Amino acid sequence: MTDSDASASRSAAPEARFALSAAAFEIAPLRAGLLSDQAGAYASFEGWVRDHHGGRAVLGLRYESYAELALSEGEKVLAEARERFAIVDARCVHRVGDLAIGELAVWVGVSAAHRDAAFAACRYIIDETKARVPIWKHERYADGGADWLHPLPPAAGS
Repeated sequence: MTDSDASASRSAAPEARFALSAAAFEIAPLRAGLLSDQAGAYASFEGWVRDHHGGRAVLGLRYESYAELALSEGEKVLAEARERFAIVDARCVHRVGDLAIGELAVWVGVSAAHRDAAFAACRYIIDETKARVPIWKHERYADGGADWLHPLPPAAGS
């Protein structure tokens, strides 16, 4: 191995599959990155900012994260999905910052040889991301109130 080969292998980081985005992003290039001759199926999930929560009118929200830990834990979730399900590849992007009603907040995409694995992995990724990745939601309500929300971990045995 030459010095340049060693340098290249040291600098070659694993490809990131989980990302945080402070700005709106396009889904089409993310989907295109999952295309493969091995894939006969693609499943995705899009989470949007809705105008209500718990019977209250929502005006907008803000996502905040502990970025370093969020990126690390998000990568773990995607690695687990690749190990657990027969999929070709998967990606997830979560917004941070201020979002308005109707904006895309999170996107998950999965390619697989068959649809069952794609659907199951997609569900797993969004559920685990919501439960484990340190991203917090601060909703602003029409009645003047605001609340920090973060999903509680599932109860034992559920």
